[in-house]
Amino acid sequence: MEDDKQNTVWENLIEDFRPRLRKLIVVEQVLDHVYFIKDDQKDKIRQKARTEGDTVAANLLIDAVIKKPHEQGWFTAFIVALKQAGCLLAADYVQAKLPEPEEEAENDYCVQLIHLLYPSLIDMQTDAVCLHCQGDELLTQEDADIVNTESKNRGSRNGARELLRRIVRNRPGWFSKFLNILRVTEHKDLYQLTGGSPESDMQDEPSGSSSASKESTARVEGSSTPESKDTSMTTEETTDLYNGENSDSKQLPNSSEPSQPDGTDSVAAAGGSEKADIVLRDYQMEVARPALEGKNIIICLPTGSGKTRVAVYITKKHLDCRRTAGQSGKVVILVNKIPLVEQHYSAEFLPFLKHTSKVERVSGDSQLKISFTEIVKKNDVIICTAQILENYLERSNKGDDEGVDLKDLTLIVIDECHHTQKGGVYNHIMMRYLKQKHKNKRLKKEQKTPVPLPQILGLTASPGVGGATKMDKAEDHILRICANLDASKIMTRSLGKHKKEIDKIIVTVEDRKEDPFGDVIKKIMNAIHTHAELFPTCELGSQNYEQWVVQKERTENKEELKKLAENPEYENDSLSKLRAKILHEFSSRDQARGIIFTKTRRSAIALSQWVQENPKFADIGVKAAHVIGGGDQSVVKPMTAAEQRDVLSKFGTGDVNLLIATTVAEEGLDIPACNFVIRYGLVTNEIAMIQAQGRGRAEDSSYTLVEVKGSGVAERECVNEYRTKMMHKAIDKIRALNHADYDRKITEFQIQAIMEEKVRMIKQKQKDMKSENPSELKFSCRGCSKDVCSGEDIQIIENMHRVNVSSEFSQLFIQRENTSLQERLLDYETNGFIACKECGQRWGSMMLYRGIECPCLHVKNFVVATNGKKISKCTKWSELAVKFSAFDYAEHASRMAESSDDEEETE
Repeated sequence: MEDDKQNTVWENLIEDFRPRLRKLIVVEQVLDHVYFIKDDQKDKIRQKARTEGDTVAANLLIDAVIKKPHEQGWFTAFIVALKQAGCLLAADYVQAKLPEPEEEAENDYCVQLIHLLYPSLIDMQTDAVCLHCQGDELLTQEDADIVNTESKNRGSRNGARELLRRIVRNRPGWFSKFLNILRVTEHKDLYQLTGGSPESDMQDEPSGSSSASKESTARVEGSSTPESKDTSMTTEETTDLYNGENSDSKQLPNSSEPSQPDGTDSVAAAGGSEKADIVLRDYQMEVARPALEGKNIIICLPTGSGKTRVAVYITKKHLDCRRTAGQSGKVVILVNKIPLVEQHYSAEFLPFLKHTSKVERVSGDSQLKISFTEIVKKNDVIICTAQILENYLERSNKGDDEGVDLKDLTLIVIDECHHTQKGGVYNHIMMRYLKQKHKNKRLKKEQKTPVPLPQILGLTASPGVGGATKMDKAEDHILRICANLDASKIMTRSLGKHKKEIDKIIVTVEDRKEDPFGDVIKKIMNAIHTHAELFPTCELGSQNYEQWVVQKERTENKEELKKLAENPEYENDSLSKLRAKILHEFSSRDQARGIIFTKTRRSAIALSQWVQENPKFADIGVKAAHVIGGGDQSVVKPMTAAEQRDVLSKFGTGDVNLLIATTVAEEGLDIPACNFVIRYGLVTNEIAMIQAQGRGRAEDSSYTLVEVKGSGVAERECVNEYRTKMMHKAIDKIRALNHADYDRKITEFQIQAIMEEKVRMIKQKQKDMKSENPSELKFSCRGCSKDVCSGEDIQIIENMHRVNVSSEFSQLFIQRENTSLQERLLDYETNGFIACKECGQRWGSMMLYRGIECPCLHVKNFVVATNGKKISKCTKWSELAVKFSAFDYAEHASRMAESSDDEEETE
C-alpha cells in the first residue's frame, strides 16, 4: 500500500513537469537506458520520433514510464536513464530539484535567443565548437559523436543544428559557457551577436553567467528590430529548436545511413513544429529558383539528391504566395506507381505542409478515388497516380459533373517526368495542357479571356536519350520531353561535395562445360511445344516465355531435375559468382545492406529462396526478402502495395538487409541507403542504369553487374554509360541555347505533337468506322488451342471490361479464388480468376458487377483469329479493330430473375 502511494506521488510529479520534460528529453538516447519499457513499445516511440519529432515522441515515452503496473525501482531507473542520456536538467525536474524562478526565466530567454539567432549560428566552425562543448560538459561523448557524424555526412551546418538542439537542454548556466566557447574559438561576430562584449575579446574567460546572459536577455526584450519581435513567443512556441529534425538523433556514430535519404538539410522534423521550415542546399535552391518565380521547369538531379524535397519546398512557397495575394492554390503531385503515393504523402509532403495546408493522397487501391472531385475541392495538395487525374479530366471533357478541369489546378508536379512521351498517361495529361495553351494564344489575339493553366514542375534523375546514337538525336529527345512538359528550362547542377561516387564492377560468368540440367529442360520444353502445337516467338528465358512454360514445367521430370540440381559439379557459374559477391560484401562491412536487381518475378522469388536456404549466408547475418510488381500480368502471384511497403519497411529498419527485386524497385521508390547494388544479368537502358546506381547511397557504395559470357550484357552496359555521357552533354548544349532558339524549338515540337495527336484521333475514328465484325473474331485457349467463343459472345462494361456471360461459355471454365485480389468498393469487384477446364490456362477474372457475376476475359490469354487468320501477339483489347456490343445490365438481370423464378416453381 505504501509503495502504491509513493508511486502515485512520483507519477504526479512527472505529470506536473510533462511540458518541461517533453522539450528536454532526447528520446532515442533515453530509450537506450530504460529497461522497464518493452521492446515493441520502444519501437513505436522511436517510430513516432522519426515521423513527428522528439517533442511528440517524448509524450509517448512519458506515458510508457508512468503506466501501471510499475516494476520495482522504475522511478530511480528513469532518473538514471535521463542522466546517462545527458538529460541532466530533465533529471533535476523529475527529482523536484527546481532552479530558482529568476534562473529558470533567464534560461528560457537564453533558449529563445539561440532560436532567434539560429540562421547565423549554424555557420559556426562546428568541429571546433563541438570539441570545446564536450570539454565544458555541454555535450556528452555520445552527443559529440552524433554531431561530428552529422557534420561529416551532411555538412557543418547540419552538425551545428544538432549541436544547438542539444546544448539548450542543459542545466542553467550553459549559455555563458557557450558564449565563452564562441570567443575562444574566434567566432568574433557570433560572440558579439549573442551578447558578448567587443571590449572583452582579448580578456580572460568570463567568470559568471550573469553579465552575458543579462545582456542577451536585454537584447531579446528590448530590441525593436522586426526580427527580435518574434521572441515574445512563449516557451511552448520554441519547440522546433528542441524538436529538431526527426532522423538526426537516430544516427549512430558508425552508421552508414545518411540522416536524410535524399540529401537535404532541414531545420525541422518531418511532422515537427508549425514553425518548421525546409532548408535547401545551395544546388537545390539554384535549380528551384525559376519555379519559385512561377516558371515551368524540369529539375534533373541524380537519385538521392533531394528532388522530392525541392518539390515540397516549391509547393509550400507556391501556396504561401497565392495566399499572400489573396488567391487560392491547388497543387496535384502526379506519380506513376501506387507505392509512391503513400511514400510522398507520409515521408515528404504531409510532414512539412500539414500545419498550413490540407494534404490528401489518392491511388488506384484507395477508396477515395470514387470521390476524387470532392478530394480536389476540399484539399490544397493532392498526391495521386496520374491515371486517376487523367480519368477525371476525361470526365470533364465529356461534360460530366464529377470531372476535374486543368483550370481548377494551379501547380502540377510530375514525378519521373521522363515518362512524358507518346502513349504514356503523363503525355495524355500534358496534351490537354498544350492544346489549351495554343487555344489561349488564339483567344488573346481575339481579345478574349484565356483559360488559366497550372504551373508545371517536372522531376527526373535522367531524361535518357531515347536510343539515340548521335548527339543531335539525343538533343531532340530531351527537347521533346521539355516541349511535352512546356518547360521554359531544364535545370541541373553538379552536386559538388555532396556527390557520392560509386565503385563499379563487372563480373563475367564463364559458360558451363556441361549442362545436363539445361539439356533436360530443353527436352521438356520441346515436348511442350509439340504437345501444344505452338511455336514460341519470344526470346527464350524472357518473362513472356517464362509465363508460357511455367505450368508445364511444374508437373514433369521433377525428380530427375532435383537429383541433377544437387550435384555441385553442374552448378550455375553465375550463382557461384553471385554467392562470392554477397559473401564478400557482408563479411567486409560492419553493416552491409544491398539490393540485387533481376529480370523476372520468378527469378526474384527463386533467388530470395536460394539465399534464405543457404546456411553460409545465415552465418554472416544475411536476411533476404524479395519485392516484385503488383500487376496481375503474370502467372506468378503479384505483390500487393501493402506487401511491398512491408518488405521495404523491414529493409529500412534492418530486419531485411538483402533485397532481391525486379525493376519495380529501380525507379522512384525511396529505398533506404544501401552500400552495394548488384544487377544479376539484367541490363535495360541508361535511365534504369542511373536509377539502379542511385539506390547505392552510402559513402562506400559498389555497383556490380554479373553477366553471362556471350550474353552481351556487359556491352549493353557500356552503351548505357556512353548514352549517359551523351545525355549530360545534350543537356548542357540545350541549357546553352539562347532563349529565342530554345523557345522556337520547343514551339515546333509542341505544334508537331498536337498535329500528330489530331492525325491519330482521325485514324482512330476511321479505324472504328472500319472495324471488324465481331462475329468474324474467334478466340481459342492459348494453353490447349480449344475453341472458346466468338466476338459476338463478348460484351463490354463501362468501356473497359470485356465479359462473356453466355451459358455456353460458363461450361468451359473453372473458377478459382485469388486471395491477392481485394474488393475495390466500387460498382464492381474482382473476387477470383477463371481458367480453362481442359488445361488450366488462366483466361481472366470473375467480376461481380452490380450483383451479377461476369467472367472478364484478358485477351492475352487467347489465340485470336479473324477470318481464319491468326493475329500474332495480341496482348491488349485496343489492338483489335472491333466494336463489341455494350453489356445490357437490365436485360441480363431480368433473365437471371426469370431463371430464379423457374427454379423456385420447380421446387
